[in-house]
Order: sequence, then C-alpha cells, then structure tokens
Amino acid sequence: MRVLMNGLDRLDQRGELDQRGQLDHQAGELSDAELARLYAPPALPWLRVNMVSTIDGSATGSSGRSGSINNQADGRVFHLLRAMADAIVVGAGTARAEGYRPTDRPIVLVSRSGGVPELLRGAAPGAVLMATVSTAEHLAEARELLGPDHVLVLGSHRVSLLELREHLVARGWTNLLSEGGPHLLRDLVDQGVADELTATFVPRLVAGQHPRITAGPPVDVPLSLRLLLEEDGTLLARWFV
Repeated sequence: MRVLMNGLDRLDQRGELDQRGQLDHQAGELSDAELARLYAPPALPWLRVNMVSTIDGSATGSSGRSGSINNQADGRVFHLLRAMADAIVVGAGTARAEGYRPTDRPIVLVSRSGGVPELLRGAAPGAVLMATVSTAEHLAEARELLGPDHVLVLGSHRVSLLELREHLVARGWTNLLSEGGPHLLRDLVDQGVADELTATFVPRLVAGQHPRITAGPPVDVPLSLRLLLEEDGTLLARWFV
C-alpha cells in the first residue's frame, strides 16, 4: 500500500502543527504503524463513516453484502479502524444484512423500529446498544433484550444523530466509527454529525441493481480530500466533511 496524496494537517497534543505526520517516502510500502498514523483522527471527538464501493458505484456485490466486493486492502483498513474506535455505530438493517455479531467494541444500532438483529441478541450487557425513537414498534422488546440502560430514545419519529453522538461522547467514546449503511451515511452528513468519510473504491464493475453508499432524499455536502492511498488498483481515501 502506498501514498498517492497526503494533505493531512497533524496536530500535536498542544494543538500545534506537527509535520512529523507527513510521510516522506510516498512510494514505499506502509507499515502498520504508519498506516495507523495516517488514519488517526485529527481531533476528538471524531466520527467517521467507513464505506466500500465498486468503481461503478455499487456498495454490494452478488451476495447483497459488502463482503462480496471488498478485498485485502480494504480489509486491512477496515480492521485498523475498528481497532482504533471506541464504538461502532451502524444501521440495524445493515447489521442484519451483513450478519454482525458482538465484537470487542460496543455496537450501537440505529433503528426507527427498534428491532434487534437476531445475531446480536444475547450479547453481554452493554455490548450492544440501540438508538431509536419513542414510537418504535419494537421498543419494549429492545429494552427487554438489551436492558433499559442500553436503549436510547432520541426523538419521536426520527433518531436525532446529534443527540446520539453527544450521548456516546458523554460515555467516553470519543473516537466513533460508523459502518453505514447507505441511509445512515446520508442521515449523518445531512444532520451535520459526520466528520469524515473513509471510502474504499475497489477496481471492479458489477452493474446490476445494487445500492450506492448513500440512499434517501437528496443532500449536497462538499467534501475535502485529505488522504489517498493505492494498492493493486484499489483506492482508499479520507474525505473530511
């Protein structure tokens, strides 16, 4: 994996510009430590959304899951971001479709219905949280499955993602990773909650009828490219909102 473009401004603990974050061997292979430096959040709290797409814009492949289009380069960054995160924020529909299971990081589900995916039921207390609304169809069931303290009611008909972020930060979870899906990514940028889109573009064309990395009503949010990496034709980028 090599650096094609590095426009990151690194800040040290005093808030001063630290040029040590600028790697000067852009043609060389990145070590794990160097990759971690390149993906470090510039400040805390920070919420990034990590997505993968084919060149023709599909967020999934033939299986209907992102796993059918990702590759080794994407997987390397995927696991790095999870290791760096304090908590993982994901739409309940995406967690269900992708077969999410409990991990060593808290999983925060976002759902207007409050339905807990089957594979996340029975997790240890606090391993799975639910952010939902007061009118959620499965609110009582979510409280029974996860415990009342782990079900966050943040609105009546739409989950307030700003309130969700504030609540998670208050718990000490300041490095937040969202893994979508497309509706949640759209809502995070629309509500001004996301700080970054971390996107992988794999060198494949799949055509067909597949979702994009965003879905829902139109939004128009400018992004600033801060980092671009490449490995065997796969492009990995950090875009700041």
